[in-house]
Amino acid sequence: MTVSETSQPIELLLSVSRDESGTLGAQIENQLRSAIREGVLRSSARVPSTRDLARQLGVSRRVVVDAYAQLAAEGYLSLRQGARPRVSDTAAVASAGPETARPAATPRFDFRPSVPDVSMFPRAAWLRCLREALATITDADLAYGDPRGVDVLRSALADYLGRARGVVADPVTVVVTCGYSQGLGIVCHALAAGGAKRIALEAPTWPEQAMIAERAGLEAVPVRVDDAGIRVDELERSKADAVVLTPAHQHPTGVVLSGERRMQLLAWLRDRDAVAIEDDYDAEYRYDRAAVGALQGLEPDRVVYAGSASKTLAPALRIGWLVVPPGLLDAVSREKLLADRGTGRIEQLALADFVSRGELDRHLRRMRARYRGRRDALVEALAEALPEAVVRGIAAGLHAIVELPEAYDVRAIRDEARRRRIALETTLDFWPQDGDGRATLMLGYAQTPEPTIRAGIRELAEAVRAAAGRSQDPAGGATPT
Repeated sequence: MTVSETSQPIELLLSVSRDESGTLGAQIENQLRSAIREGVLRSSARVPSTRDLARQLGVSRRVVVDAYAQLAAEGYLSLRQGARPRVSDTAAVASAGPETARPAATPRFDFRPSVPDVSMFPRAAWLRCLREALATITDADLAYGDPRGVDVLRSALADYLGRARGVVADPVTVVVTCGYSQGLGIVCHALAAGGAKRIALEAPTWPEQAMIAERAGLEAVPVRVDDAGIRVDELERSKADAVVLTPAHQHPTGVVLSGERRMQLLAWLRDRDAVAIEDDYDAEYRYDRAAVGALQGLEPDRVVYAGSASKTLAPALRIGWLVVPPGLLDAVSREKLLADRGTGRIEQLALADFVSRGELDRHLRRMRARYRGRRDALVEALAEALPEAVVRGIAAGLHAIVELPEAYDVRAIRDEARRRRIALETTLDFWPQDGDGRATLMLGYAQTPEPTIRAGIRELAEAVRAAAGRSQDPAGGATPT
């Protein structure tokens, strides 16, 4: 694309370096793209000509011409013969969203739950496995292949899940997915196609599950959880055709499905001819004893086992897996085919090698010790700074449930914590109907070093005191809701 140059050069604050990763053109593209997205360069703003920018940066003009052409193709720049390059109106409209879409300030103390310490991702080991996958991948595996996944990963997962979680898995029944959410959606679509109408969800649970189920055409029915897990008596009254549950470590309450409830649940599955979807999201992280075995091992013909690498390695991998009862396998395989024709095959081969080499086991051993130390630091800090708080649930996972006395206003605490840039969640984020109960906080500890945990809990205690003081002071106005 030819661009006519004009006089009156425009200066633009960009820089490139031959020592940086990425080509010079890619550096120009990334910086301009970010400036337009973030509103630094607004609608119709003029940008330097290719000749001027090449002079400013000390690069070949061809590098800038190619970068501008790419940005024009993506809709960020408007290039017309005889006119100065400008930011396109389309790009400006796309970047101008509500204020809530702007990136939030970085938290001073990050207690968000369910996020692993991604800084500990075993990059060197993963890179070795990825290189091996690229070096050995066959031409056939570079094509679409079986949408259920590559055979070597399905075999590796069947072996690992059998010995580590007690799952009854044949490689044929394993379906590789792009994370747990996709797996749940695929199963929900398969159930709906088979005539299911209603699916029970634990209450509380993460809200996206209801949206996924409803998008598949199922009615989502909440069933309460108590200290022994899901209430099977309420499940029986729900008339559900399926249920989604987290028996090893309920999310978010942290309880374990008791042995008695397990037997009741299995009886309900048989009597109702129903299906359970077992989300085994962080069962590898149990700190006080060995983890409870998977529910699927007791009833493999009626339980879909679901797991992912998001909590054990990193969410960015976007790899999950299902172990599917034979009666559902064809329907689930068809839904996976329609969803995306299959998860990335190079990454699947790398994960298969990673598991087979024992790298996953080594990583989990390292992370259990690290997370246990951080959880202990959290509990000790709470006992010192906020002694009225009670830690509920088992010693497991990536977050702790912290219950405060009924007099405390959880909304006021949440608002005060945000004002102090303390990132956390409460059970209201998972079950808004429970707004009149105890103030219950969800404090993640996985991505925060122990010294920072102690400092953060001291700051959180001050936030709790400040929120309580305002709610009890008539002059302080109404507590935010």
